[in-house]
Amino acid sequence: MSNSNWTSAEIASQKGKIILITGANSGLGLEAASVLSQKEATVIMAVRNLEKGQAAMKQVLAQNPKAQVELMQVDLSDLESIAKFSEDFHARFSRLDILLNNAGIMFPPKREVTKQGFEIQFGTNHLGHFALTGLLLDLIKKTQGARVVTQSSIAHKFNGEINFPDLNWEKSYNEMKAYSQSKLANLLFTYQLDRLFKAHKINAIATASHPGVTATNLFRSNGIVSKMSSFIGQKVSMGTLPLLRAATEPHLVGAEYFGPPGVVGFRGFPKLLKSSNKSYNINLAQELWIVSEKLTGITYTF
Repeated sequence: MSNSNWTSAEIASQKGKIILITGANSGLGLEAASVLSQKEATVIMAVRNLEKGQAAMKQVLAQNPKAQVELMQVDLSDLESIAKFSEDFHARFSRLDILLNNAGIMFPPKREVTKQGFEIQFGTNHLGHFALTGLLLDLIKKTQGARVVTQSSIAHKFNGEINFPDLNWEKSYNEMKAYSQSKLANLLFTYQLDRLFKAHKINAIATASHPGVTATNLFRSNGIVSKMSSFIGQKVSMGTLPLLRAATEPHLVGAEYFGPPGVVGFRGFPKLLKSSNKSYNINLAQELWIVSEKLTGITYTF
């Protein structure tokens, strides 16, 4: 695997592939949709707000009028919306080559909840994508060489715990600790999913990425952090590279984690990294998996 400054120019043609991207109306998801459509993939832009999604799709088509892009609606903070999305996706597609679990919520200053009452960061960033992946698992299993790529964050290392006694932060809410929990959950999910693919001899892999600090609207809910990100954050085109590398780098074996290198990992070209020791804890991953199936009502069938 190359340690050079990897860019999207190294992505081979993705012609014939069906690629689903959550949170594709802005930021990293929109950039990924643009790049992958230029590589000839059929890209499904999954968005919560259709009006914003239409505007985003127009941007993609303005850059590449021949792009094969479609727009679909899903609210990852609502399990009913995710179930409806799965029904619609199954009606339109018979395969899924790459699922990019990219959408996310970060640092709401006051505790918010999903439609089903989960803390919004844990409920959207982890449980929403856990449910979506589980409902699309049959398509992933029958698509040879499929990938599930989940966007984590360097924040998974900051106070990174899975607070099982109070997963939804009802007793004491801290927005940064709650976000860190959701991003650690993303990695525990990724590595456990990859273990299960291998245990059941399924020709698919799960990988993960982190974008460093990238100037996107994810930071809009925290004024101080938003101002900092505008100074130290890298461009969206750079911040999307780890996600794209995790999705397209040939010959990956699964459980890879890409992101800007260094102690803080704020910016830079994507490298193959190690996440926190806790993220590789199999017992913790298994416990989270059981809890996630119970909370979402989605049982994975391998």
